[in-house]
Amino acid sequence: MCQCSTTPNMRGQDIANKVIPGLGYLVSILVVMGGLAFNIGNVAGAGLGLNVFTGLSVEVGAMISAAIAIGIFLFKEAGRIMDKFIQYAGILMVFLTLYIVFKSSPPVGEAAYRTVVPDAPLSALILATVTLVGGTVGGYITFAGAHRLLDAGVHGKEAVKEVSTGSLLGIGVTAVMRIILFLAVLGVISQGYQLAAGNPVASVFEHAAGKVGYLFFGIIMWAAAVTSVIGAAYTSVTFLRVFSKKVAEHQNRFIIAFIFISTVVFVSVGRPVEILIFVGALNGLILPLTLGPILFAAYRKDIVGDYKHPIWQTVFGAIVVIMMTVLGVQTLYSYIAG
Repeated sequence: MCQCSTTPNMRGQDIANKVIPGLGYLVSILVVMGGLAFNIGNVAGAGLGLNVFTGLSVEVGAMISAAIAIGIFLFKEAGRIMDKFIQYAGILMVFLTLYIVFKSSPPVGEAAYRTVVPDAPLSALILATVTLVGGTVGGYITFAGAHRLLDAGVHGKEAVKEVSTGSLLGIGVTAVMRIILFLAVLGVISQGYQLAAGNPVASVFEHAAGKVGYLFFGIIMWAAAVTSVIGAAYTSVTFLRVFSKKVAEHQNRFIIAFIFISTVVFVSVGRPVEILIFVGALNGLILPLTLGPILFAAYRKDIVGDYKHPIWQTVFGAIVVIMMTVLGVQTLYSYIAG
């Protein structure tokens, strides 16, 4: 995300093409494929959440949720509406889940210890790490905020502080949400409760806080899924812009079509869990494929102008690229071999 005299306001795929010609097209294809697969699961999750607190079937709930997401992009101020919707939904999810953590009383000390000294096979740790990283900062998610800021007119080195604050806040909220959700599940499991196979997370909330907890799960599930539907569709379409200028000219229409296709696939096919796990692992490999070129681009004057990128960030970025490349390849090999 940069502004210089020759190539201002470049998106992720454009930077990748600048560093290695053709790489941006490959990255765009992988991101859009992953975004579509994730969105099928997101639509399903929204339907499941709505089912919990309305009693509607999952399929009907998915269609209603998709219609709400599509409705946002029918307005000229879609970007601003999308930002506010996601902010308020995120705050709601954090506080409702914190309530469930309080009710389930998890063994926090044991959780902290096992975070440093895990008690699991190496293969399981690798799969869990790659899937979590891929689902948190992999694939389309890496560029969701960056592309949104560009569309909002926020770019150039004078905006570095604002961008850094926004990215740290975003990843911080995401990390907190994952930690407290894990603690909620751990608290219930540590009490000897057997989770329901059909909907394990819902059973966690129900056991911890009864009917109210079950309704909380529905609200959290729906809010998380709908915001993900919006984010995945929006960012995936911004990558499609590399193939045609018409995508940029009619971006909202393409986003609506993306959400519509995701919903049709879910309603007609369903069962997105296996796809989500595979795509989470694949996105773990997309991360180094995109982060690597960005690190090189940070030192190209024809891309970033006179911006000076901190060396320490490059060093840590390079470590992440190497680690995720090795772990991502191992995970995909396990899928293929298994």
